[in-house]
Amino acid sequence: MAELESGAKNDAGVRRVVSGVRPTGQLHIGHLLGALRGWVDLQDEAQCLFFIADWHALTTGYEDTERIAANSLEMTVDWLAAGLDPEKVVIFRQSAVKEHAELHLLLSMIVPTPWLIRNPTIKEQARELGLIQSDDEAEMSKINYGLLGYPILQSADVLIYRAQRVPVGVDQVPHLELMREVARRFNRLYREVFPEPQPLLTESPKIPGTDGRKMSKSYGNAVFLADSAEETEKKLSRMMTDPRRARRTDPGDPADCPAFKLHQVYCTEDEIETVTEGCKTAGIGCLDCKKIMIKRLNADLEPIRARRAELVDRPDYLREVLDAGNVRAREVAQDTMRDVRAAIGLE
Repeated sequence: MAELESGAKNDAGVRRVVSGVRPTGQLHIGHLLGALRGWVDLQDEAQCLFFIADWHALTTGYEDTERIAANSLEMTVDWLAAGLDPEKVVIFRQSAVKEHAELHLLLSMIVPTPWLIRNPTIKEQARELGLIQSDDEAEMSKINYGLLGYPILQSADVLIYRAQRVPVGVDQVPHLELMREVARRFNRLYREVFPEPQPLLTESPKIPGTDGRKMSKSYGNAVFLADSAEETEKKLSRMMTDPRRARRTDPGDPADCPAFKLHQVYCTEDEIETVTEGCKTAGIGCLDCKKIMIKRLNADLEPIRARRAELVDRPDYLREVLDAGNVRAREVAQDTMRDVRAAIGLE
């Protein structure tokens, strides 16, 4: 099992990478293509810590916590099935490392409230949840602190491991800039403890769901890693296509077809050329077109399904992976917190 150094990198200059995901339900192919595949590539290049953000799941789901534990194990299954190796990376539960909470508390003392209120992602999330209707002060007061202050906890999650890189999409870079602001403020107020984490931009395609919107479990439009080949084919066979192709003989344009985005991910250049020509000339029907993509997608998921089938019957092994990861993460977090307390004058 690879050893973790206490600082941000070891003697060989290996970067430390940290990221986490909320256990709010099954993972789908959007997660696989948008994050997991990148994580798997990183595990041979850097010191990686990937955590199940179960405290973050409470920011919006504090009234319904029954599934958090089960979802955490399910997520561990998906991560391992996708190719993460616990001999190479640290996989752990956020709530098992209490130092996250301590650093969150200390950072909350130095973060001005406007930094949180101006966060556009929080406002967007609050509107989606129906918590607010506008951005005025009265409406913003309806947001619970867990949601408003989650960027501070998110900062603690990364800074406590003195990570150098955080894998993010372009739309998440503002989150990371706030984290960097928090690190700069702490270092300026006390002393240099935290490196400023840099974004590790991921070239992830935007994966549409079966209804054409962004793939999301909350929209009911997702293809899950746990789905069988038959379930996957059934879902994708009904996937929305170019609305101009109401009849088999109507020509269309792949640029306006949500299903074509999956062709671009999974199909060969020759296949893409064939379906593009067939769509524009109505030489191929939408279902026959999708079957080409479905075959490729199912073939790609088959090794993951096989590995999942092995892992779901081994809950004790999954807990061993998490327990070992919790210990390794805690050692680094405790080392950081000793420096943090000393810097503030709490030792």
